[in-house]
Amino acid sequence: MSETDGETAVTAGASQPAIDGWFTVGGPGTDGPRLIGSRCGLCGTYAFPPRDGACPNPACISDSLESVELSHTGTLWSFAENHYAPPAPYVAAEPFEPYALAAVELETEGMVILGQAARGVRAADLRVGMPMRLGIDVLFTGDDGVDRLIWVWEPLDGEGR
Repeated sequence: MSETDGETAVTAGASQPAIDGWFTVGGPGTDGPRLIGSRCGLCGTYAFPPRDGACPNPACISDSLESVELSHTGTLWSFAENHYAPPAPYVAAEPFEPYALAAVELETEGMVILGQAARGVRAADLRVGMPMRLGIDVLFTGDDGVDRLIWVWEPLDGEGR
């Protein structure tokens, strides 16, 4: 990215999250990508996607949440294979190819996060209870030449590929 007159300009060949503020890409010196969520400082309840305001726990009286990085590993809780292209703004490959969806229970927080399985991982490759980790993949390349990134779930031990 380049800086122009105080605004951030995206250059061709660059990449950016398809959903801004929901995950970090990671990079050198990090332990990889992370989802961004919210946590109540009073009762410890987590929320995803990140949000401001009151705690989502109805038994809690807190009116503020803090932004936190969530676990990048977990256990496969459920999965399915999608055989139709989702509606816009999703950009499906032509021709459309089925892809697996994975619901992963985060290691520390215990909450379940849904996402696509990594490219090349099919539902037939997945088993409930298998260890998973967060990855990053290109969802599509925009007309501006910028890759839009999403988080994906991949088998932790390289299974399924």
